Amino acid sequence: MSTPTPLTERYVSATVRSLKPAAQEDVRSELQASIADAIEARLEHGESREAAERAVLTELGDPDILAAGYADRPLHLLGPRYYLTWLRLLKTLLIIVPLCVVGGVALAQTLAGASVGQTIGEVAAVGASTVVHLCFWVTLVFVMLERTGADTGTDWDVGQLPEPSVDGAGKGELIASLAFLALATGVVFWDHFRGLISGDGQALPILNPALWPWWIGSLLVLMGFEAALAIALYARKRWTTDLAVMNTILAVLIMSILVTLLGNDQLINSEVIAYAEAQHGVERDTFDVLGIVTGFAIVGISVWDIVDGWRKTARARGVDVAEG
Repeated sequence: MSTPTPLTERYVSATVRSLKPAAQEDVRSELQASIADAIEARLEHGESREAAERAVLTELGDPDILAAGYADRPLHLLGPRYYLTWLRLLKTLLIIVPLCVVGGVALAQTLAGASVGQTIGEVAAVGASTVVHLCFWVTLVFVMLERTGADTGTDWDVGQLPEPSVDGAGKGELIASLAFLALATGVVFWDHFRGLISGDGQALPILNPALWPWWIGSLLVLMGFEAALAIALYARKRWTTDLAVMNTILAVLIMSILVTLLGNDQLINSEVIAYAEAQHGVERDTFDVLGIVTGFAIVGISVWDIVDGWRKTARARGVDVAEG
């Protein structure tokens, strides 16, 4: 084997410098031999030694990348082994955690009497900070797993294959939806005709009796449309754009009615509040807090219902594209 030229020696030294000392000599010898053989092959085709050497070293590429291959050292932030697990976990956390944090901050600001501008600013700042920290720390954990080669037990096997199902359009979902709507309707009628709270020998309805018949009737009609939507969804076997639009309209209408009545102190029977204050010493501030919490719950459930409908529609559309 010919003596390595300064250019080849520089390349070999740049390659082995980041390797463990015990492996450097073996890699050096192997690499010098490979370069020399490649140069000789080019010389036989009439190339000059200088041009052949440069061409061989250029084909070998960045010495740091070559060294990583010898050391079996990954040159990516996350490899295929952990990428999908990282992506699924991050997407799940980004759906749940920021929503909970933002909701908690908004509720705390409202209870503290902050203005709308202050509440929006605080929610935006905390929400953005939560997303950034969540992405950073989750990614850092998986980078450490990647670098250490730790076994997380997340390797895929055939036992993880899901059963074939139609997302949100099966018989179980239909029965659950109709049962919930029937229960809610029954509670409304029971509250009006029998009352859920007894005071001074009489039953007091929790909902304001003045809401009958028009406001309660409107809500019952919307609940009927909700039942029709559940039946239509079951009949079509999957979510579609028109069903998602109908679901959005119904959710917005129900949310608007409930929040408007709640904000105007018309949803709850005033006699119930007076009874709780007189007989049980419940302070008015307690009802204010309960009202705010109830309002946030109504909005949160409605928004989730809307987002869930569109998410399932997008998933069903993706299935249609794949089958097509």
